[in-house]
Amino acid sequence: MLSTRVRKLKLREGTNTAVLFGHHDQHLKLIEEDLGVRLSARGEELTLDGTADATRHAERVLTELATLANDGMVLQPDDITHALSALRQSPETPIKELLSNAAAIVTKKRFVAPKTPTQKVYIEAIETHDIVIGIGPAGTGKTYLAMAMAVSALMKKEVSRIILARPAVEAGEKIGFLPGDMYAKVNPYLRPLYDALFDMMDMERATRAIERGDIEIAPLGFMRGRTLNDSFVILDEAQNATAEQMKMFLTRLGFHSKVVVTGDITQVDLPPERVSGLIEVREILRDVEGIEFVYFDERDVVRHKLVQDIIKAYDQHQNPAQSSGHSSGTTGRRPAPQNKQPKPATPSSPLTGPWGQSH
Repeated sequence: MLSTRVRKLKLREGTNTAVLFGHHDQHLKLIEEDLGVRLSARGEELTLDGTADATRHAERVLTELATLANDGMVLQPDDITHALSALRQSPETPIKELLSNAAAIVTKKRFVAPKTPTQKVYIEAIETHDIVIGIGPAGTGKTYLAMAMAVSALMKKEVSRIILARPAVEAGEKIGFLPGDMYAKVNPYLRPLYDALFDMMDMERATRAIERGDIEIAPLGFMRGRTLNDSFVILDEAQNATAEQMKMFLTRLGFHSKVVVTGDITQVDLPPERVSGLIEVREILRDVEGIEFVYFDERDVVRHKLVQDIIKAYDQHQNPAQSSGHSSGTTGRRPAPQNKQPKPATPSSPLTGPWGQSH
């Protein structure tokens, strides 16, 4: 049995313990659960109870987080979760560097920074390439970060408009049974794009931009026949684009434009006889200069911790022989999964449907 020890940590006088500990000590509870220690606070003094390694690690985490809180950073629970996760991959990296990255994005409404090494690679790829294709599970920030980059580019007048597209693919519920005209029918499929946009810009400003045509949100089929110049274009849920639609979309690229394609090849809602354009494009375009592929996995999930566990459990269930075969690299340019068409998602799957994609 491992011996335990108790360490005392005296915080600097005036430390913002409300920010450091979190609402109802939520931050402390996250650290306890992750590191296997027991923490108790009394004023500016913390008691750490656990193994020698665990208490030493917890002291380092708390000390660095306290410095950030004293410097004016408003810590959120997801900051604590992502810092702890990133430290497992880069144990020598200061937490400030992990949370306050040079690749951060400033939008009208918030300051967005990458939470994992792969997210940092993804942002840098968007900055330096005209076409970026992000592939990975839900909750890894593919669409959310692309949206932040798009809004930032529009604010800086690097582009004159943002175009957001999604395939309007049925996932268990027939669109023809929904009331209303064509726009009313496709709107539920586009709702996640509106949600991500309103997280970057206040609703009134975003609505005015949509009315002016500075921001356009439309089904993928509406892209046919267009040439998109001076635009930041995002195709979300691209795993539900057919091979023909993917070719059509990518060839819309005009001058002074960027295209970001995001999707999860494990959540294809197309009929079994149709090949996902996102799966096919990995082989067709992998050696084309100027196009960058970035692969995410469960380590990059920035939703509830259980989402990581759910994704890992599904991977192990579907690929038991490969369940321990994730790349250990941290560059984000991970090897592509085997190029095979996944089984079509069923309506009863908790991870399928047009709302399953990360923002």
